[in-house]
Amino acid sequence: MKKRMFKAAIFSMLLMFGYLSQSVAQTTNTEQKIDEIIAQLTLEEKVAMCHAQSKFTSAGVPRLGIPEIWMSDGPHGVRAEINWDNWGYAGWTNDSITAFPALTCLAATFNEGLSKEYGVAVGEEARYRKKDILLGPGVNIYRTPLNGRNFEYMGEDPYLASQMVVPYIHGVQSNGVAACVKHFVANNQEKWRGHINVELSDRALHEIYLPAFKSAVDGGVWSMMSAYNQIRGQYCSHNEYLVNDILKGDWGFDGVYLTDWGAAHNTKQSALYGLDIEMGTGTNGLTYSEKNHYENYYLAGPFKEILNSGEVSEDVLDDKVRRILRLMYRTNMAENKPLGSINTTAHHDVARRVAQEGIVLLQNDDDFFPISDKKMKIAVIGENATRMMTIGGGSSELKVEYEVSPLQGIKERFKNAEIVYTMGYASGPSQYGQVIPSTLDADSLKNEAIKAVKGADVVLFFGGLNKSHHQDCEDGDRLTYDLPFGQPELIETLAATNPNIGVVLIGGNAVATPWSDKVKTVMQGWYLGTETGHAMADVISGDVTPSGKLPFTFPKKLEDNAAHHYGEMSYPGDNVNEEYKEGILVGYRWHDTKKITPAYAFGHGLSYTKFKLENIASDKKSYDINDTIEVTCSLDNIGDVEGAEVVQVYVGKHKSAVERATKELKAYQKVTLKASSSEKLNLSIPISSLKYYNENKSDWELEEGEYYIYVGNASDNISKKIKVSITSRVN
Repeated sequence: MKKRMFKAAIFSMLLMFGYLSQSVAQTTNTEQKIDEIIAQLTLEEKVAMCHAQSKFTSAGVPRLGIPEIWMSDGPHGVRAEINWDNWGYAGWTNDSITAFPALTCLAATFNEGLSKEYGVAVGEEARYRKKDILLGPGVNIYRTPLNGRNFEYMGEDPYLASQMVVPYIHGVQSNGVAACVKHFVANNQEKWRGHINVELSDRALHEIYLPAFKSAVDGGVWSMMSAYNQIRGQYCSHNEYLVNDILKGDWGFDGVYLTDWGAAHNTKQSALYGLDIEMGTGTNGLTYSEKNHYENYYLAGPFKEILNSGEVSEDVLDDKVRRILRLMYRTNMAENKPLGSINTTAHHDVARRVAQEGIVLLQNDDDFFPISDKKMKIAVIGENATRMMTIGGGSSELKVEYEVSPLQGIKERFKNAEIVYTMGYASGPSQYGQVIPSTLDADSLKNEAIKAVKGADVVLFFGGLNKSHHQDCEDGDRLTYDLPFGQPELIETLAATNPNIGVVLIGGNAVATPWSDKVKTVMQGWYLGTETGHAMADVISGDVTPSGKLPFTFPKKLEDNAAHHYGEMSYPGDNVNEEYKEGILVGYRWHDTKKITPAYAFGHGLSYTKFKLENIASDKKSYDINDTIEVTCSLDNIGDVEGAEVVQVYVGKHKSAVERATKELKAYQKVTLKASSSEKLNLSIPISSLKYYNENKSDWELEEGEYYIYVGNASDNISKKIKVSITSRVN
């Protein structure tokens, strides 16, 4: 007691004389409180905090007033309330929320400020629902277009994902809700996700799959979720190298590491290899005698046994509890935490603006878009024009206050037009884990669509994927790269009947587009949430000029994708192991380096106005390791309407001694310009960001020599290439 009082007195004196900042003082004070709480907890109470007590909660300690932790799915909206101990919905009448666009759309905005607004808004809704951890965002890298959960992630480029995830986290956590970045790491497919063992190079791990997670940690994320899969023979949920050595060791992560639901497999590994909270191992939660009771979780009764036997030190347990209490002081035990809000006009506005900025115009022959509102006939074809896309998808399924369909948005915006609609194709209802075919006759639907487009001035086909099993959905991958449900043949038939046709693709994945030369325009519409129809109509009408850029590559055919190029052992594996044979050459890195032309490239996105990049230069021609490359350029809007452009800067090593991609994204800037206006831009690239991971040294290394800087508005549309030299020495 005397020691504690002496330390407190010294601490107060240091604070009073300004030797400690307020934030440091608060942190130190919190850590002292945590130590005091741990000293009062029994071993049983501490262990109970390390595993679930229901589907989405872990235990507190009522005796000391320590609350439970409440979690919710929902990187793009807070999921409806789930029953205490089964997966049924609780049937609440007050848990309808705002659905924000899925994260592929957010990534396509290339707008970090908008990412912050998105995080603030979804965090406010989570706080209102009294959630302490929001299970998202996801930053797994887009490796194959067949991955069922790609729509939840931020694309194929580690730099883009790293830049976009941090403001989202800051926004969520400003509400006293912990963001939980997932899935750590290499959960890049859903097929066999629960057991597949991923073998990959250290370079691929550190250069491609880890950077966004590290950025999240450096940005102060409070929790992180494990992947289901194994890496190098050990499950990611309790992986000594990934969690102990990298996440909590090298990176200094001070938050909580929790499993994805049911991802733990071993008590001793869970104890020793960094797992803090175990969730969803499987339970009916009734009695201790039941096989899967919570007390039989790996970090429950079996954990107590190895603690009591001395096989594992209680210090290991205390570290887990310390992290959990630290998270509580940041969330449900924080002073002056906000109250949150839900379904506000401000939230709907954020959802609509993210959707507007994320929509990508892939092709626009003869300036088909925008369409003016005048007396004419518009034929709207496609099930996706009316299908709710907040339903299905697995854990991302949402219960919304409302969802504006594309058809509704078109009808509201084009009041002078005659609008006719027919389905054209049908897919059946969404059901987790199984495909339910449509009962509608496909030929009849097709014939009705052909009849509808005859004589129409404009045809809008809303197709793509949906959130059913084997589409964009958890726990299963797509079975084909082609559009499903007979859409390719339908599009070609409709285009032959009426060539004035535009296609709007809804979904979170690239699809094969062999029919693209038969249609006027192709637009990537994503899953846009609550304001889907309004945002689409905004862009189609020209009220908003499209500015989205693809966060991943559309290969012409599946074999052009690097993971599929190397055969089944590269994807999906042999049901035991999988080898990432493409190494660091993921996405556009592969296409550029192997000189494979994509259908639509990473960073691609058209506009209704025209931009010109000129006066592109670097500040120097020679740099050392402590320097920063400053790239300047002038961006001119030489068109007739206001619009936004994303200037992208890539860097590649000329004649590298190690395998390198031709170029890698290292900087970007999104700029909005009025018609006939210009702006001078400055984009910075620290030389340190050009290092590669040297596997022989297990460390990052800068390679000396000549580099090329590529400046453009897409990975395949470079306006200028600049040659510079770099030395690892300090000049």
